[in-house]
This record gives sequence, C-alpha cells and structure tokens, in this order.
Amino acid sequence: MSWDDSDKDKNKKDPWSGRKKEQQSPPDLDELVRSLQEKFGGLFGGGGSKGSNDKKSPSGPSGANIGLLIGVAALIWLATGIYIVDEGNRGVILRFGQYHETTLPGPHWRFPSPIDSAIIVNVDQQRFIEIGYRSGANQQAASGVRKEALMLTEDENIIDVRLAVQYKVKSAQDYVFNVRSPDVTLKQSAESALRSVIGKNKMDFVLTEGRSEVVASVEANLQAMLDDYKTGLVISSVNLVEAQPPEEVQGAFSDAIRAREDEQRFINESQAYSNEVIPKARGSASRIVQEAEAYQQRVISEAKGDASRFGQLLVEYEAAPEVTRKRLYLETMEDVLGSSKKVIMDVKGGNNLMYLPIDKLMRSSENQSSSTQNRFITPPEKTTPVNTGRDTSYRDRERGR
Repeated sequence: MSWDDSDKDKNKKDPWSGRKKEQQSPPDLDELVRSLQEKFGGLFGGGGSKGSNDKKSPSGPSGANIGLLIGVAALIWLATGIYIVDEGNRGVILRFGQYHETTLPGPHWRFPSPIDSAIIVNVDQQRFIEIGYRSGANQQAASGVRKEALMLTEDENIIDVRLAVQYKVKSAQDYVFNVRSPDVTLKQSAESALRSVIGKNKMDFVLTEGRSEVVASVEANLQAMLDDYKTGLVISSVNLVEAQPPEEVQGAFSDAIRAREDEQRFINESQAYSNEVIPKARGSASRIVQEAEAYQQRVISEAKGDASRFGQLLVEYEAAPEVTRKRLYLETMEDVLGSSKKVIMDVKGGNNLMYLPIDKLMRSSENQSSSTQNRFITPPEKTTPVNTGRDTSYRDRERGR
C-alpha cells in the first residue's frame, strides 16, 4: 500500500509539497456541456436542456429571431453594392468576371461581390511617358536609360534622341480587357515607332530641319499601333525634347554646324545681292526696250512724213518744175549754210564776192566784252613796299628838288 492510500494518512502532509492533502473531485463534463447549451439556447431562443435537478429552461420564438438576423445581413450585403463614379472617370462593371457595362459619373448600384465587381478608370487624366530620359532623375538613373536614347540613322550615325508622349484613355473597356499592361505596351510601341522613323532618315535631317516631320511620323505610327492592339489609348501630343549627337563627337558636330550656318549665311547674302541687282537690270532692260520702241516709232513716223512730203513735192514739181527746183535748191542751201558763221555777198553787176568773217568778228567782240567786264569787276592789287634795308631819304630829297 502506498503512503497516500490509507485513511489515517489522509490528514497527513504531502511529502512533496509539505501541505495537507484535500479531497478533490474531477469536474463534471456533463454539467459543463449543459451550461453551454443553456447559454446558446437562450441566445437563439431555443429551449434549454434538463438540469441535474430536472428544471426546464424557458423556450422562445427561435424562427423570428433567425429571420431578422438574416434580413439585416442581407441588407448590409446589398448596401455594399452602392458605388460612386467621380467626374472624369468611368466605371467598368464585371459580372462573374465578364464585362457587363460601363457606367458614367454619378452614384450607381451593382450586385455585391462576388456577383459583380467595379473597376474605376480615369479617362480625363493626361498621362505621359519618357523615352531616353527621366524627369528629375539622378545621374545614376539617367545613365540607366541611355540605351533608350541611342538610335541609329539611315546613314549609320548614332544620335541621342529624347521623346515625351502624352496620352489618355479613350475606351475604358478596351483599356481594362484587351491588353494586360496598356502603359507598358504604349512605352514599347513608342520606342519602336521612334527607332523606325529615325532609321529611315539621315542624321542631318533629324537634327536640323526634319524635327517636325519626325514628330508627325512618330505620332501617326504610334497611334496606328495602339489602334491595332486595341489598347483604348489615344495620343494627345508627341514632343521631341532633344536630338543631338553623342558626347564623344559633340565638338566635331558643332564645327560642322557652324560651317553649315556660314554656308547658309553666304547663300542669304548672295540671294539678297541678287534680289537687289536683278530688279535694276530688269528696269534698265525695260527702259532700253522702251527707248528702242520709241525710236522705231519716231523713225517710221519720219519716214512716212518724208514719203508724204515727197509725194506732195512731186505733184508740185510736175505742175511747175522750174519754180519747184529753185525752191528746193534754196531750202537745201539754207539747211546747209544755216549753221555757218560766214556771210558771202554777191555784188550785182560784178564778178567780185565780198566775204565777211562774221565768226572772227563775233569772237573778237566777245573777248572785248569779257575783258571790259573783268576790268570793272576785278579790284586792283595793293602793292606793299619792300624794306630792303637801304637809306632812301637821299633819293626822296632828290625827287623833291
């Protein structure tokens, strides 16, 4: 027999703990289960189980309480289907994971989850992507996108191109369903379109006068690609931020640019000189042509006048030949000797001719008139005595005698 089996040893101390042993009984499991049933039965209105003393617990309307709880839960569940679409957004409704409808801004209701679900898409927001650079990025991040910026031209030159694209959502349904990542697809498509356009043009064209054409071609190609993919995106603008040769050849390219600018300046100067000289030459040519035409008209008119006068003289000559012949002779001599300054006089009844040199007489009279005019107009010159240093008082006294 063990040390704790005898009755007389019940009041003895426990050899392990040093305390007196007390009589303990294990808990009654049946009583514990009955108490739990009574508590939950009262909560749901059910009748309680019989206790150890055969007492009956009160019973309630269990069906009504359960229906009320179900109704409240259903109302709360249905209320979760209310949603509001803000201005500038669209709501894409999915029913059992399939597209159902697109809702406009305002309050709406849908079947709660898991039947319906709503995806809100902003269709008015201007989104943008950057190719070849990152705005506000540090030097390390900027060097990471250098591969995007380096592109090969048609003449096998490498240039550094930086492009910015602004876009927004055109169709919320296509944006959500057709492509897994529309923004990533847009970035890859923009880079592909840019490389295609740059590869079809030469470096000088891209860096100088062809920037606007490059932008227009990239925008057209990119929009066509997005429409083919049905991404639901529309391009707002494409901006060629920068296009320049790599840093390694920047100096040589700057020299080439300056030489091209000098060439253009020379061309402009020559064009300006041409614009100045050509109108003058054309004016001179026109004036000469007009003078020639006027001379032609004058000569023709004179010839016609001479022919008409000759015809009239012919008629008069036929009528009176001697008179007409003498008159013509006198008119001819008048024309020939009209400018001569010599006078020849025929003395009647003699063979001597008197010659008067009228030209010499007129020339001498002109010389006399000019000398007389100079004599009265030109004042006499004043003579100043010159001091030779000799004593002239004796000469003056001799003159006084």
